[in-house]
Amino acid sequence: MEKSKSLSTQEVADILHVSKSTIYELIRRGEINSYKVGRKVRFTQDDVDAYIARSRHEQSVQPVRRLEVNSSLLHPADSRGEGIVISGQDVVLDILANHLHQRGILAQRCYLNSFEGLLALYEGKSNAAACHLYDAEEKQFNTPFVKKLLPGVSAVLVNITYRAQGFYVAAGNPKEIRGWRDLARRDVSILNRGVGSSARILLDGQLHRMKLDGNEIRGYDREMRSHLTMAAAIAGGEADLAIGTERISRQIEGLDFIPLLEERFDLVLRRSFLESEAGEKLLMILRSDVFRKELQHLSGNDYRDMGKIMAEV
Repeated sequence: MEKSKSLSTQEVADILHVSKSTIYELIRRGEINSYKVGRKVRFTQDDVDAYIARSRHEQSVQPVRRLEVNSSLLHPADSRGEGIVISGQDVVLDILANHLHQRGILAQRCYLNSFEGLLALYEGKSNAAACHLYDAEEKQFNTPFVKKLLPGVSAVLVNITYRAQGFYVAAGNPKEIRGWRDLARRDVSILNRGVGSSARILLDGQLHRMKLDGNEIRGYDREMRSHLTMAAAIAGGEADLAIGTERISRQIEGLDFIPLLEERFDLVLRRSFLESEAGEKLLMILRSDVFRKELQHLSGNDYRDMGKIMAEV
């Protein structure tokens, strides 16, 4: 096969003997390179060969240590030492960890959702936790949850990005879905995220506001691992609607996106960590032109306040 040939998602899935959903998950985790032609994701044979090589030699080439959610390695973090733990599921945090690594800080990554990440921060098991949780009652992102889940902890919320949150629907929107009220329609089925995820908390908050019970929503109990696998499932006709971010929708063929609100994505830090050498370097990276330039290829995000302190609690 010619190295320059453009490969589709299905062709790469066939080469690796996995499903298309797995390929989208690899893209989300930054484990396989890809590019886009319009709305279509494409790969080169070099991209596939590089992924196979990295998979064979992952321990020797991967600078950022990944911690499993339930791993005994997730011990209490110590901001006085060289190693730090950053929790969250966005690829921006992987890039941040690599920049810290280049500056002599061993940044370990733990892929917790926002709710779990705040609990780990409260327990002293991480130094920084990504948070993008919407409080439907206060109509505010992040700060209400930090106050509730980190009682007695002095914390600072530093912005990473803003991004559109909304519905994934099949291309052309055949069910003519427009907003939250469509969740109650009997001809509409959904896919859901796990308890504690930002999409699940956003959904549950809206259902509470509309006085609807999850049991009344078709597909409410069908949980998916990630926005990417969920978006791929919607495009494949497994359900009519799912909640996620616009950026992911641009990676999937056969999908439309209905924006509902602008999500604020913050990094929550203990004040004691922010005042440490590692914390100062982290903030410096977020505010640097070099870091901002590296993120420009991540379409669908707005970095207007990146590195700005949004709240102190």
